[in-house]
Amino acid sequence: MATDQLDTIFIGGGGVDYTDPQRLKLKYANRHGLIAGATGTGKTVTLQILAEGFSKAGVPVFLSDVKGDLSGLAASGSEAFKLHESFTSRAQKIGFTEYDYRAFPVTFWDVFGEQGHPVRTTVAEMGPLLLSRMLELSEAQEGILNIAFRLADEEGLPLLDLKDLQALLVWLGENAGKLTLRYGTVSSQSIGVIQRRLLVLENQGGAGIFGEPALALSDLMKVNEAGDGQVNILAADKLMGAPTLYATFLLWLLSELFEELPEVGDPDKPKLVFFFDEAHLLFDDASKALVDKVEQVARLIRSKGVGVYFITQSPDDVPEDILGQLGNRVQHALRAFTAKDRKALRLAAETYRDNPRFSTEDVIREVGVGEAVTSMLEKKGIPGIVERTLIRPPSSQLGPITKEKRAEVIAGSPVAGKYETLLDRHSAYEILAARAEEAAKAAEQIENELEDAPAIEREYKTARRYHGSRVGRSSARSTRATSNRTTKSFGEAMTNAVIKELNGTTGRRIVRGILGGIFKGR
Repeated sequence: MATDQLDTIFIGGGGVDYTDPQRLKLKYANRHGLIAGATGTGKTVTLQILAEGFSKAGVPVFLSDVKGDLSGLAASGSEAFKLHESFTSRAQKIGFTEYDYRAFPVTFWDVFGEQGHPVRTTVAEMGPLLLSRMLELSEAQEGILNIAFRLADEEGLPLLDLKDLQALLVWLGENAGKLTLRYGTVSSQSIGVIQRRLLVLENQGGAGIFGEPALALSDLMKVNEAGDGQVNILAADKLMGAPTLYATFLLWLLSELFEELPEVGDPDKPKLVFFFDEAHLLFDDASKALVDKVEQVARLIRSKGVGVYFITQSPDDVPEDILGQLGNRVQHALRAFTAKDRKALRLAAETYRDNPRFSTEDVIREVGVGEAVTSMLEKKGIPGIVERTLIRPPSSQLGPITKEKRAEVIAGSPVAGKYETLLDRHSAYEILAARAEEAAKAAEQIENELEDAPAIEREYKTARRYHGSRVGRSSARSTRATSNRTTKSFGEAMTNAVIKELNGTTGRRIVRGILGGIFKGR
């Protein structure tokens, strides 16, 4: 193999006769990329061959499997496959002399723990901004959530799972009056909305995202003994039933990579490549603040050695400021049936460096399944001239593997058994419950002391030692006062006990990162 091929990934053959090799340089692979095209034009196969190329180059990959097709990366292609002759013919046509069948090292993950290892984070690590996005909260409701997180951060109340957050919100509502002067209005209506949204999230199965053991990012960045990068596949067919949950979870994972990984500058090859399928879901109805944060992460995460590749139907699904950072592009066919479609097609063509041999707009409309127009970064990160390209066939199995094969891969995974058992350690729910119980006991003790006081002391406190025409009225008023004091003593004891805890500064503050998650300073 030529030296200039060792540091590249073969994409396919370009030019008039498809013999001009189109390669992605690993040195520029962390400059991000875009895979776009209409449904059924070959985006999934392009994603698959890129994942194969990165893995073979020793670069770990993370991708979501929306349709279940990408599980085939775990199995070798076969001469018995119905498209075998077509694949070998295509390989010969594009000059792919090294084409062979092989499997790749795969780790399956699943938020619901059904088709892969459970993948979790904690509520605290998710942070208020992303959690608000997941719950689709208004600005006022997001403000309440920020207050809850601030209290938890300042006072060392670990928010690990949903019941921790729900318990803290209950306490927040019960003591809203005492906290308003410090944090601003705490609306019981807003708290009620948040609690209902949390219930909906639970009903969607989203509660399984939160808890421990939380995902260790190092488990996504493994390289096997043969030097192949691990291919991490998130089962997303069920997760896609809640699109906002899907998009927010992937964005959280991207933000965690940004926060935790060290700066590496411009490495010879990426430390990890992250494929964000159905990318339009990330930006649909997203606030400007969130889009700005995504742009910031996309701009800065490349210095951490992470390449991010967005997969979507049309380039205009991605905001312009983010689209401008996607240097490596594979554009499959776009259909132009309406005025809006034609405008999207024209805009897509304008983002490429022109090729004098053809009209980019015409070729994007004409390319068949398995073809695309491609443009990869060249020397000094300059975009290459757009080229019509026949995409290489995959070496791994095209299409999903069997349930039995998936179970076999999961059982032999390097993280088998690490995440399967859910932990429930002492956290905000238990702490607040213990404080409430302690406050209740204190109130009960006060009440008992009142009942056990000497009769003369009780008479003094109830003003019964006074005689005359006002005795009846005084006794009545005093009896009511005693009752009110008893009730008030119980309520105040409980409230004051917790307020005392939350008003003190424990020094256990937690710094939050660019997207609201915990930045684990070490």
